[in-house]
Amino acid sequence: MTAEDWSPTSWLGKPAEQSIDYPDPAALAAAVQRLHSLPPLVTSWEIERLRQRLAEAALGKRFLLQGGDCAETFDSCAPDQITNKLKILLQMSLVLSQGIGKPIIRVGRFAGQYAKPRTSLTETIGGETLPSYFGDLVNSPGFTPEARRPDPQRLLDGYAHASMTLNFIRALMSGGFADLHHPEYWDLAFLERGNLAPAIRDAYLAIRGSIASSIDFIERICETPINELHRVEFYTSHEGLHLPYESALTRRVPRREGHYNLGCHLPWIGERTRQADGAHIEYFRGIRNPLGVKIGPKATPDELLRLADTLDPGAEPGRLLLICRFGAGKVEAALPPLLEAMRASGRRPVWVCDPMHGNTITTASGRKTRPFESIAREVQLTIDLHRAAGSVLGGVHFELTGDKVAECIGGASQVTEADLASGYESPTDPRLNYEQSMELAFAISERMNRG
Repeated sequence: MTAEDWSPTSWLGKPAEQSIDYPDPAALAAAVQRLHSLPPLVTSWEIERLRQRLAEAALGKRFLLQGGDCAETFDSCAPDQITNKLKILLQMSLVLSQGIGKPIIRVGRFAGQYAKPRTSLTETIGGETLPSYFGDLVNSPGFTPEARRPDPQRLLDGYAHASMTLNFIRALMSGGFADLHHPEYWDLAFLERGNLAPAIRDAYLAIRGSIASSIDFIERICETPINELHRVEFYTSHEGLHLPYESALTRRVPRREGHYNLGCHLPWIGERTRQADGAHIEYFRGIRNPLGVKIGPKATPDELLRLADTLDPGAEPGRLLLICRFGAGKVEAALPPLLEAMRASGRRPVWVCDPMHGNTITTASGRKTRPFESIAREVQLTIDLHRAAGSVLGGVHFELTGDKVAECIGGASQVTEADLASGYESPTDPRLNYEQSMELAFAISERMNRG
């Protein structure tokens, strides 16, 4: 198919994985029509600016930090939780920028990450089978027929909560919400717990100290507080899982060619929905946003090239992000053939490491978790593999929170399986907590600085 054959709803003629069976199609159509009439959440010029930034990341001139909740909930649209997410991403970006010497592109998994793919479309408990919880955009987590019934009104609720979240984020960005002047006050207690080698701890503390010195130097030279020198950029992203919602927010923009998804800056396609002949690829190929595609360990070079040819036929800079989610035990075998295939094709995608999804395990009690050591190991191996191949790692993608939860085990903060019983708050997959996220930022900086 060509671009002339595409429309925001041409995906309706394709098979759709993870599709939702709504009991009232007329109510769904009414909700989609209402969404289509509402104002956009982001602008085309913000999207184009992000594409320019990502094109530089593909060349190694910038570095992408993408992170946030596995699945946002409507209840998490609260000032403290939003502020904590921004704070951890900002602090991680400062550590990464200082450590690797590149500007950081900050992209949050927020203001729209309300839909979640599931391994099974149904869930059975005590002999009763109900639809799975697909995120607050679709239904509720409670295990009752009423809670699990897909409700089209939730599409409008999702739009409203995304709008409120974005409004608060933009207000915080304009007001300089985070005090950058005192990184010594950051919560880095994990550095003192004796679980890090002294040389690593000293290196992390040196980065923290250099951040403070750099801020002071800039302000003295410019005679202006740093928060007034430059407005910090944050972009939004979410998995484009729910195609009726995504297509309803897809618009033409005056004086620009093509269509933009104006529900977020950077939508991505999940590992479960990237079938080359499927509805999600059909929808995504026609929008002008930069696109992420999750890639698992079974992906072949031919499959990857076919996806690239469909989604990015013109090999446009900053258009395509390949978000690799292999697992620490599989990355060394899975990644090099894909790097070589892209290199041989002449393409320069933004290579991104997602070390979360391939390292999920289940405890003896049946709870999902992720070992911090496996997460860190996959990132470190990915950095080394790109360096060996003469390639560029353009960014990282994490599920994280600025809150002090206990969902991933390990790290210098020494979260144990026993801690999960009282500190696990995610309704779906486990996230890195504040200390683990900061430790990972330091570890990435240290690894990327190795010769």
